[in-house]
Amino acid sequence: MGEMPELGPLDLLIAGALLLVHGGLSVWLQLGLTRRLLIAVARMVVQLLILGYVLVPVFKWAHPLPVLAVCLGMLLMATRAAIKRPSRRWKGMAPTTFFALALGAGFSALVGTTLVIRPDPWWTPRYLIPILGMILGNGLNGISLGLDRCLTLFDERRDRVEALLALGATPWEAARPVVAESVRTGLIPIMNTMTVAGVVSVPGMMTGQILGGTPPGLAARYQIAIICLIAGATAIGVLVAVLASVRGLFDERGRLRPERLLSQG
Repeated sequence: MGEMPELGPLDLLIAGALLLVHGGLSVWLQLGLTRRLLIAVARMVVQLLILGYVLVPVFKWAHPLPVLAVCLGMLLMATRAAIKRPSRRWKGMAPTTFFALALGAGFSALVGTTLVIRPDPWWTPRYLIPILGMILGNGLNGISLGLDRCLTLFDERRDRVEALLALGATPWEAARPVVAESVRTGLIPIMNTMTVAGVVSVPGMMTGQILGGTPPGLAARYQIAIICLIAGATAIGVLVAVLASVRGLFDERGRLRPERLLSQG
């Protein structure tokens, strides 16, 4: 099979022209999204171009230190994106979210590269970096949704939680319904992805491989493996982030401390 066709500036302009639909809707319906759209498009273009140029020497050097440096940078940016989305926050949310993402995504990426795909060496950049990127992109969505639901419920159901504590419930017994609903919310996106994959949508990795000339059957097997890795990372990350938030909102005496909840504004 042949190589993928080259894309030039004109080709990108033709594809980008479809964004005029977004801008037109924003102006027509007065959605107030025009500025956000321009910023989002500019960031997307700049970030992807920078990533493309950064990865050229990283791929060429094939040394673990620059590969791990890129992975660390991706983790930091994913953490920043995840903590900006919830409507509320608490003081320790940034480091605990970083830990949740690092644990979930790091573990899944290691499983994928050392036990599933098995490149030699395991940190080969053309495998590790894209796999970690796909895992982080999906994992941060689940974590941000789970955190938002968790912090919102603790704010809205504060009286119920405190009533349970007053009746003798432990912090875990009082917080368990919030934890369950928050984790469920965080897992919904990846569940939806698995439900429609291959029927309604052709996932991104499979699409890229098919465009690159990979046989569809092999591309499908790769995509199944990646979705499973994403699901595992999301489950671990959401659970760790929610449990860390619960721990952060209770003091050492088992009392709920609602004053630790702050508005993102």
